[in-house]
Amino acid sequence: MKAIQRRTFIRNSALTAGVFGAAPAYIPAMISNSPNNRINVAVVGIAGERERKRGVIRGRGIVHIRNFSEIPNVSIRTICDVDERLFPQNERLVEELFGPKPKTEVDFRKVLEDSDIDVVSLATPDHWHALQTVWACQAGKDVYVEKPVSHNLAEGRKMVEATEKYGRIVQSGICYRSSRAVKEGIQLIRDGILGKPYMARGITWRYRVPIGLFPNSPVPEGVHWDLFLGPAPYRPFNINRFLYHWHWFWDTGTAEIGNNGIYRMDTARWALGKDTHPVKVQCSGGLFGRDPREQEVPNIMDVTYEYEDGTIIQNEMRGLPTNSEGSPEDSGVRCFIYGDEGYMAISSNGYRTYMGSKGKPGPSKSEDDFPEAERSNGWKNLIACVRSGRNQDLDNPIIEGHLSASLCHLGIACYRAGKQQLTFDPTTETFVNHPEANRFLSRDYRHPYVMPG
Repeated sequence: MKAIQRRTFIRNSALTAGVFGAAPAYIPAMISNSPNNRINVAVVGIAGERERKRGVIRGRGIVHIRNFSEIPNVSIRTICDVDERLFPQNERLVEELFGPKPKTEVDFRKVLEDSDIDVVSLATPDHWHALQTVWACQAGKDVYVEKPVSHNLAEGRKMVEATEKYGRIVQSGICYRSSRAVKEGIQLIRDGILGKPYMARGITWRYRVPIGLFPNSPVPEGVHWDLFLGPAPYRPFNINRFLYHWHWFWDTGTAEIGNNGIYRMDTARWALGKDTHPVKVQCSGGLFGRDPREQEVPNIMDVTYEYEDGTIIQNEMRGLPTNSEGSPEDSGVRCFIYGDEGYMAISSNGYRTYMGSKGKPGPSKSEDDFPEAERSNGWKNLIACVRSGRNQDLDNPIIEGHLSASLCHLGIACYRAGKQQLTFDPTTETFVNHPEANRFLSRDYRHPYVMPG
């Protein structure tokens, strides 16, 4: 007998109705916070790319699988992906780590029909994050959703509303939020180590090789292309719109600012204590050194955000060769927080401070400075909250994911609307007197992959 009292669904197509419209009726699980109570997980989206030469599969979903394997009494019941070719190798991985052979599904909606699934862990492309989260909430599942939590700003708000309406626990997937070292650095800022913070700056300088040009081709056997596209407009199959390169097309991706800049934007907003949107946005950039037929999104992008109190957040994204900045430890991908008495460099592994006008090294801490038993991550924190039922203990609840992802979306909308300074209303979550920019804050959904009203 399983220790968890499973969710009970009203059958006769109630779940189907919930996925495509009204919410299903269900009884929330009564889950003890004891680690002896097993939690069943479905990992959705196995691989972001495939190394063809050696046949090695790599991707964020495999990171999810391995992290869940470190948590007592958690089982991967199902792996779901639109590419059936990925199943054999990952079935073996799950068997190796968890014991039982997992189920496999190509259609996420089938996963939601399994009343034994407690948690869905989403490592799918950006354009699927919000819709799958909302559907999962309606189906009575708790959720881990990768960064950025949404493909556009409006659907991020839908995620927040669904989480609240259905009483679900939804973790936004930015692991910095669970780092003991980073938490300590944020607390030092709160305690005034930098004096009064006035600005944060995120840099993502990561060289991206040209992806090349490929003709459209037949859909490979085993790939469910319609399910991959989901809410996005239908396009003929092209290898550059599949695997990892979907990041570089507006239908499915959010450019490098959403792919990696989101980490810096989230850290900047967290460090500055901003729990609302900025009121002004300005963007510059473009696609340089690449054939514009290869990709739609820019590879150089600088965005400046101004809050009502005048505080500034800057994002710098460069995908071409560039210089380092400062010491080797603080160049490339980093967030800097500036105060009138010093500044702090924050990465995924910790923080370093530089004090006074001459930047004298101050306190610093790495995650390696903490005992391994005290370290956590977003998956461990999510499962602890699922067991306790305490949404308030999440390291990165969905409202935080929405506010941080929105910085990316505001920068993208500003870029696509002509790279001018725009005024934003945090209350209505729309640009003021700029319908063209507002058009990029939502999307048209392709039937039947439609966001519930």
